[in-house]
Amino acid sequence: MILSSTSDARERLLARLLDAFDEALPAPEVSLREIAARAGTSHALLRYHFGSLPGVLAAMLKAQRSRDNEALFQAARQGTFDEFVVAIWRTYTRPEQLSRVRGFFHVVGLAAYSPENFREFIDSLDDLTKSLASLAEGEGLDAGEALTLATVTIAAIRGLLLQEVLTPAGCPADAVALILRMRKGQSQP
Repeated sequence: MILSSTSDARERLLARLLDAFDEALPAPEVSLREIAARAGTSHALLRYHFGSLPGVLAAMLKAQRSRDNEALFQAARQGTFDEFVVAIWRTYTRPEQLSRVRGFFHVVGLAAYSPENFREFIDSLDDLTKSLASLAEGEGLDAGEALTLATVTIAAIRGLLLQEVLTPAGCPADAVALILRMRKGQSQP
C-alpha cells in the first residue's frame, strides 16, 4: 500500500512538471529549486521522488517520449516502414521539440557515465526500434534482419538529430530519404 501511494505521488508530481513545462524540458542549468517553483512544489519532493535534476529531466523526457511515441505507434499501424521513419523524423524535428532533443542528448550523455542511475530511461530507448522492426518483418524481412535494419535506422536518425542540435540547418533536407534509399540498396534518387 505504501509503495502504491509513493508511486502515485511520483506520477502526480511528474504530471505537474509536464504541465508546468508544456512540451519543453527545463534547461540543465536551471536549478531544482527553480523547477520546483515553476511546478508549484518543493525541491525536497523533487529530490525525494527523482533523486536529482538529471533524474527529473530523465523522468520528464521518458514521459514526453512515451506520449509522442504512442501517437507514432498509432500511425504506424496504418503505414509502412518508410512512412514510419518519415513520421519519426518529422515529429522530432519540429521547432518546438528542440529543447527536448537537446535534453535527450544531455540525459543520454549522463546515462553513458552512470547507466545504473538511468535504467528506466535506458530501457525506454528501444521502443521505436521494436516498432520499426515489426514493420520491417511485416514487409518480408526475417526477425534478425528486421531488428538490425531498425537499429541502424534509429541510430542514423539520432545521429542526424545530434547534427541538427550542434549545427542547425547542417543536415540536408533529404537525409532521411537517403537513409531509406540506402536500405533498398540505392544511392541515387
